[in-house]
Amino acid sequence: MSTRQNPYNRYSIFDNTRHITPRDQHLLDLLAEHHVLSTRQIAALFYPSLRRAQDRLVVLHRAEVLSRHTWGTATGGATDYLYSLGPLGARLRPNASYDLDRPRRVSPRNHMERMSRLVSSPSLNHTVGVNQFFVDLSARARTDARCALVRWWSERRATAVYDRSGIHPDGHGIWRCGEKTVGFFLEHDNGTENHARVVSKFAAYRELAAHGPTYPVLLWVPSRGRRDNLLASLTGVGVPAAVAIQGADPAARVWYLAGFGGPYHLHDLPSDHGPDSAINPGRFHP
Repeated sequence: MSTRQNPYNRYSIFDNTRHITPRDQHLLDLLAEHHVLSTRQIAALFYPSLRRAQDRLVVLHRAEVLSRHTWGTATGGATDYLYSLGPLGARLRPNASYDLDRPRRVSPRNHMERMSRLVSSPSLNHTVGVNQFFVDLSARARTDARCALVRWWSERRATAVYDRSGIHPDGHGIWRCGEKTVGFFLEHDNGTENHARVVSKFAAYRELAAHGPTYPVLLWVPSRGRRDNLLASLTGVGVPAAVAIQGADPAARVWYLAGFGGPYHLHDLPSDHGPDSAINPGRFHP
C-alpha cells in the first residue's frame, strides 16, 4: 500500500525551505528578534482569519520550522499557543539569539534550549505583553492605509544601537500616520516597580536626547490609578513621557503627557529624530 509523502522532510533543509513562503520568512524574521508570538498575534499580523493562521502554523510546526508551546493562564488553563523558531527555523536564522554587535552561529540545539528557558521564565507574560503592543499597531496599520509601523526593534537591538546612553527600553518603534512620524521607546509597566525606580530610568533617556533622538517614552500601564500616579511623578523628567492604560488601541487618542495633559493620538506626541551624524547611529530617515 502506498502512502502519501509529506512534502516537509525534516532531514532535507532544501526540501523544507522550498515550501517556505515570503510570509513565512517574514514571520521567521520577527521570531528571530522577538522570540515568541501567540497564534492570535500571528493571525493579527499576517492572516485574514484566525483559522487560516492556525492551519498554516500547524504545517510549519510539523515541518519543525516553528516550535509550539502551550501558554497557560495564571490559574493553569491553556489559552493559546506560543510559537518560536523550531530546529529548522533556527538554522535559517542562526544569529537569532545574539546581540547585533556579537553575531555568532549557534546550533538549533542551543537555540531550542534557550527557547525552553524562555517559555518557562517568569518574564514570559511580559515578553508577550511587549509584543502585543507592537502587534496592535501593526494590526491597526493593516486596516488603515494612512498608517504604518515602519520600525519595530526589540530591547536587545535598541540597547545595542543606543548603548552610548545606556537606555534599556522594552522595545522601540517608529509609527507613521498621514504626514506625521513619531519615534518612541516602550516601557511595558506591570505596576511592580516603585515610582522612584521608574523615574530613575529617564536619566539615560535624557543622555540619549543630548546627542541622539528625543522620542517620547511610552509607559503602557495596567490601571487608571497607576497612570495618574505616574503622570504626577514624571512631570519635569526632561524628555516626553506619555502614559496610557493597557487594553486600549495604542494608536488611538489615549496618551497623556506628563505636564501637558491629554489625551493625544500616538502620532501627535512630540518626536525629534535628532541630528544626522555618526553619534546618532540609529537615526531614522523618513
